[in-house]
Amino acid sequence: MREPTLVILAAGMGSRFGGLKQIMAVDDFGHAIIDFSLYDAYRAGFRRVAFIIKKEIEADFKAAVGCRAEKYFDVQYVFQSIDRLPEGYALPEGRVKPWGTGHAVLCCRGIVDGPFAVINADDFYGPGAYRALYDFLAADRPANEHAMVAYLLRNTVTENGYVSRGICQVEDGLLSDVVERVHIEKRGEDAAYTEDGEHWVSLPGDTQVSMNCWAFGPAMLDELYARFPKWLDENLPVNPLKAEYFLPFVANACIQDGSAAVRVLPCHEQWYGMTYKEDLQSVSAALKRMREQGVYPEKLLD
Repeated sequence: MREPTLVILAAGMGSRFGGLKQIMAVDDFGHAIIDFSLYDAYRAGFRRVAFIIKKEIEADFKAAVGCRAEKYFDVQYVFQSIDRLPEGYALPEGRVKPWGTGHAVLCCRGIVDGPFAVINADDFYGPGAYRALYDFLAADRPANEHAMVAYLLRNTVTENGYVSRGICQVEDGLLSDVVERVHIEKRGEDAAYTEDGEHWVSLPGDTQVSMNCWAFGPAMLDELYARFPKWLDENLPVNPLKAEYFLPFVANACIQDGSAAVRVLPCHEQWYGMTYKEDLQSVSAALKRMREQGVYPEKLLD
């Protein structure tokens, strides 16, 4: 079996955050969230990493993250570009928005050649998530058997605005459906989502959600490639400038047509992320507490 690769989605510029949050320091030692992710991944067993970035940020990203990561991992760089489309398709006039997480991972086809995990660069998932990912991928499994680390919704929302989450339905330990809700707001220990800005639907705090923390067999890259043209045919006429090819859409489609199974790996870790600039203070405080508790040393993979 090929050694599992950790694929890190780092191409987004952070429109709501307002800056290049992938490399923003979150502690007094200059570490970004991605440094904690790499440290946890290394401890869990990962030795291969693929960073998905934009070509425009390559130099800054390598200087801030990549060069240090190369001391510990076999590192590859994958460039996501909005003009990377199937033959016969053209970039819609005026389109500047990336095509989404499914397209980003699709860009790894031909570079990543075995089982792989996927995470967001700006999300703190906790050590347990990486152990779950690596242990799943390190086992001998069919190429179309995948897994998703599921978080409790109450552990993934912010006080400072809305978030997007994949709401999961689980049957006998397997994911049976995932629906992307793009506007979820905290309501005490619970939450609520809206699709029109006026009507709200309550969500219990213990709802299991996808945080884009996946473990995939190699077949997923072929699925992403094969399903992209049909998605373009369906979505370009409707929303050519902003439609996104989300990774959960493809995983869900594979579940529904029986071409893959996705096991759910429950996780009770607290998620931290920087969707908004106001989140920086709470993220820094949480990581300082964990360092004081001995979860992390002062120096990570420096």
